[in-house]
Amino acid sequence: MRILLTNDDGIGAPGINVMAEHLIRVGHEVIVVAPEAEKSASSHSITVHSPMRVIEKEKNRYAVTGSPVDSVIVACEVIMKGRCDLVVSGINGGPNLGEDVLYSGTVGAAIEAMFFGYPAIAVSLNSRKNEHFSTAARVITELISDGVTEIIKPETILSINVPAVKYEDLKGYKVTRTGRRRYVDFVVEQKDPKGRPIYWLGGENPKWIEEEGTDIAAIIENYVSITPISPKFTDESSFPVVQDWINKLSDNSTGWYSGNEVR
Repeated sequence: MRILLTNDDGIGAPGINVMAEHLIRVGHEVIVVAPEAEKSASSHSITVHSPMRVIEKEKNRYAVTGSPVDSVIVACEVIMKGRCDLVVSGINGGPNLGEDVLYSGTVGAAIEAMFFGYPAIAVSLNSRKNEHFSTAARVITELISDGVTEIIKPETILSINVPAVKYEDLKGYKVTRTGRRRYVDFVVEQKDPKGRPIYWLGGENPKWIEEEGTDIAAIIENYVSITPISPKFTDESSFPVVQDWINKLSDNSTGWYSGNEVR
């Protein structure tokens, strides 16, 4: 299998390198294309106001001076010279649970690969201390061997979060929905050398809301969380409510409002 491997932690991060080692070891062709530097929390950003460079580190290993999504675009349009069978984004150092999938460059890269028509997986380890990457790598390698690409629907990715424990301590797999979290003291104020206020986003770790069936609950219980994600932003169930409101505007106005239904 030909696999494109990317991330948002940068090409030198331990997670992507452990993942590459495991995939190569079982015989996959792996092409690594990742940001030159860490680009965490870059979501789906792309670079449009400055040029990028591609730095070939060695055979099938490239650094891109851009975002995770940039890396996928450059890989698909320039580097790969043909299609791949799967795109794996990660292993991210730290979880991507709940609403954090919106900010995650790891998830953003997988979604961009989906836009290119590839089955894609975003994989994250529930630890920021660079521990047990081999657990997550083994999980993904085994899922690939078991045919995970066959169950990834078009216009969908799988966001997989792995507990930061030894492989033998995993309890299994759960299909989950994204949970909820609340940040406390998210903005930290400090002073620069001239006494002027500066602000950092981050603060304390989020307070996860543990609800049955969520990615958060699965991770707490030492299950691998598998969340199908589809970036479909149109809420068609709201059409009737919005259309009724438009119709009322049209009935009560001689202005430009139209009563034509949304199709």
